Amino acid sequence: MLDWFRRKKEPAPAQPASEAPVAPIVEAAAAAPAAEPEPQGMDAAAVEHVPSETAAELAAAPAPVEVDPFLDAWARAFDEVRAEAAAAPPPPRSLSETLAATATALGSSRGGLLQRNPKLDEDLLEELETALIQADLGVALAGELIADLRARIKKREFADAQGLWQALRADLLALVQPHAQPLEIPPAPRPFVILTVGVNGAGKTTTIGKLAMRFRQQGLSVMLAAGDTFRAAAVEQLKLWGERNQVQVIAQGSGSDSASVIFDALQAATARGVDVLIADTAGRLHTQSHLMAELAKVKRVLGKIEASAPHETLLVIDGGTGQNALNQARQFHQAVGLSGIVVTKLDGTAKGGVVFALCRELKLPLRFIGVGEKREDLREFVAEDYVDAILPAEVGAGSGQG
Repeated sequence: MLDWFRRKKEPAPAQPASEAPVAPIVEAAAAAPAAEPEPQGMDAAAVEHVPSETAAELAAAPAPVEVDPFLDAWARAFDEVRAEAAAAPPPPRSLSETLAATATALGSSRGGLLQRNPKLDEDLLEELETALIQADLGVALAGELIADLRARIKKREFADAQGLWQALRADLLALVQPHAQPLEIPPAPRPFVILTVGVNGAGKTTTIGKLAMRFRQQGLSVMLAAGDTFRAAAVEQLKLWGERNQVQVIAQGSGSDSASVIFDALQAATARGVDVLIADTAGRLHTQSHLMAELAKVKRVLGKIEASAPHETLLVIDGGTGQNALNQARQFHQAVGLSGIVVTKLDGTAKGGVVFALCRELKLPLRFIGVGEKREDLREFVAEDYVDAILPAEVGAGSGQG
């Protein structure tokens, strides 16, 4: 069908006057009186030189159709989209690339701090502690890790800097490994209700859209609740994610009661047999006690329909906020009782070390990490991969040149 469309829209190739299309000229010459002027664009000599044996054949040929510029542009765009769809998608970036800021802070590039100071002495430990703090592990956690390494050096457990490096890797892996628990939707209850909370700009709405895509790919039906009624753009943004993922969005007007919107959404999801309901909430500072109280109200309202709802309360944290993320997590956990954490925006300047501090203090499941803007950039947290990305197994691994 597309080939037929192109044949209809393609213009006739430009030709010299002596070789211009003759079929319309022959028809016009046969039908018009001799006294009338020749058709525009063709002189008498051109008509006279048309071979008589081919005149009928040329006259029967279809006349060229004028090209519609809009349809021509549409066809070209169609070709580009079809070619893009047929091409293999680019491979996703590795975790080492997205966590480059953390790896740099820990000195894993360009030889690393351990290669600059290979002696197992106090100077090395001080430099390593500084690097851990700069990577957002926090003063308390960095101090604990260095104190343990100092004691083990005195016991002569390490023969060289490589042994010290491996011990640090093992300590960090042991810290996060128990908390690497991706969110899995159980067979029951239905709907499974996920309540997302967090401060403004943490990426809640975007995370919801990416979660919806993930669950849809797993064959689950999904509904979204636009509970962020204080920010009009949030409702529109959630509706856009709903269109992309082909899921329904329950929303009310700007300024509506958030608990009421989510209540209506849960009733609708229950009536329609939806598998997963994901509810957005307005971003709020963890220091605003009256706004935190509203989140508790949302949980109480949900409990009136389903006693166990919400079944998952996810805190979305911007990985670039550093140690302030700990304060956010403490306050939200106290207000609504968190059951999981998502750390976003780890593809920019975020150091990523806050992940270790969160696991150490809150001991909550770390569900996902966000490492980019694409829908597939919301990844399950895999402890081994994360530690490998920021502390390569070999001292100085992945170092660049120049």
